[in-house]
Amino acid sequence: MALYQLLRLFLLWACLPHFCCPEIMFRRTPVPQQRISDAHVPRSDGKILHRQKRGWMWNQFFLLEEYTGSDYQYVGKLHSDQDKGDGSLKYILSGDGAGTLFIIDEKTGDIHATRRIDREEKAFYTLRAQAINRRTLRPVEPESEFVIKIHDINDNEPTFPEEIYTASVPEMSVVGTSVVQVAATDADDPSYGNSARVIYSILQGQPYFSVEPETGIIRTALPNMNRENREQYQVVIQAKDMGGQMGGLSGTTTVNITLTDVNDNPPRFPQNTIHLRVLESSPVGTAVGSVKANDADIGKNAEVEYRIIDGDGTDMFDIITEKDTQEGIITVKKPLDYESRRLYTLKVEAENTHVDPRFYYLGPFKDTTVVKISIEDVDEPPVFSRSSYLFEVHEDIEVGTIIGTVMARDPDSTASPIRFSLDRHTDLDRIFNIHSGNGSLYTSKPLDRELSQWHNLTVIAAEINNPKETTRVAVFVRILDVNDNAPQFAVFYDTFVCENARPGQLFYQENSIAIFIVKLKMEQMD
Repeated sequence: MALYQLLRLFLLWACLPHFCCPEIMFRRTPVPQQRISDAHVPRSDGKILHRQKRGWMWNQFFLLEEYTGSDYQYVGKLHSDQDKGDGSLKYILSGDGAGTLFIIDEKTGDIHATRRIDREEKAFYTLRAQAINRRTLRPVEPESEFVIKIHDINDNEPTFPEEIYTASVPEMSVVGTSVVQVAATDADDPSYGNSARVIYSILQGQPYFSVEPETGIIRTALPNMNRENREQYQVVIQAKDMGGQMGGLSGTTTVNITLTDVNDNPPRFPQNTIHLRVLESSPVGTAVGSVKANDADIGKNAEVEYRIIDGDGTDMFDIITEKDTQEGIITVKKPLDYESRRLYTLKVEAENTHVDPRFYYLGPFKDTTVVKISIEDVDEPPVFSRSSYLFEVHEDIEVGTIIGTVMARDPDSTASPIRFSLDRHTDLDRIFNIHSGNGSLYTSKPLDRELSQWHNLTVIAAEINNPKETTRVAVFVRILDVNDNAPQFAVFYDTFVCENARPGQLFYQENSIAIFIVKLKMEQMD
């Protein structure tokens, strides 16, 4: 209670005319009102004006908020110069809170507040006062307004609208880069003292970040902060009123700051040389293997493009960038042959696709590695000397005559011997046969062009060491004609001729051959 009264006296002292605030000086200056009376004021035209003077006497009133005393808090006193102290006047109060929050002693004019008042709820109250004659109930003073202003005390701490803020700033930012601004509000009176003057300070987050005391702007405080070393930071900001002085109230908030990625790291291959293997039988487009350059950045800053820039295998292999995995997939570009070449060398480059010009000084954002590809042998099937064979033979050859020879070899380095055979589904009548060792085809039955002009055979070549490895080839045999058939009449002819027919006379016509024969017979009859 004593502390409260002492504070109240200090505030009242601050409001005296010698205080620096003119508004407060004016409001604390007593404004005595003269009693209503007649005064004769001459005018320039000779007429007399009657001017009334008011007799109210009181000060404008001030009241400290948050009064904690047990008694009613004294506000001030209303007084009229018509009051002789004999109790003949009655003071009446009306307006904001009259009769409930504020009460008046109708005899003395003393005003009291009945309960504690919070300035943040209402900063001032407008009331009206009147003095009347108790006996006649007539006003001796006209009703007039006055104000009770609530003086602020520092009873509200600064508060932040958010308990936790989330912010981000690019890594490698220069010192002083703005991250985010936080702002606290104080419900106290900003126009009175320093109760609502907020100063910001950083409680947690040094030496990485700082805060501007007046604005609450958080800035970077260390150069070249690297996301790859640390990504998340938690900063605690304090807002303190009374200009940050001792005794002020404070509030805090937490700011979670994330360093966002920039492209400050080039891709790097984990090995200088990579070894891969592929079967020689792999078709074009087959994936041989993959290479990958690691990039410490994330997102688009880690995207790379792979290309083959040198080597003796540039014509035989290609590389495709797999966007999802950020790998380079090496594929077969042309057919491979173990017997022709067993090892290829490629120089593969990985380069960032999104380069930040600010970090060119760090060097080229690419890397290279050597890829050695070994071609592995597979047991390949025999290979015929031709894609197909055509043999021509006369129909009158003897059985067992060789009509032609097919040739095949094992393309592998082992050069396995070859065994030949006929696919009997293409020679159901078993007219032909083949020597299994040398691929010579010969007849096993007589040929007749008049029965069949063409024979379409299939010859099978198989490795002796691996009979499962086989190859088939088509053999076309054309039968050539020989003159091995005499003319024949299609039917028997029976006709008559007169005995007196002249030689050379046409008596029947079937075809030129028949006429010729008849003529011969006629000549023979003669």
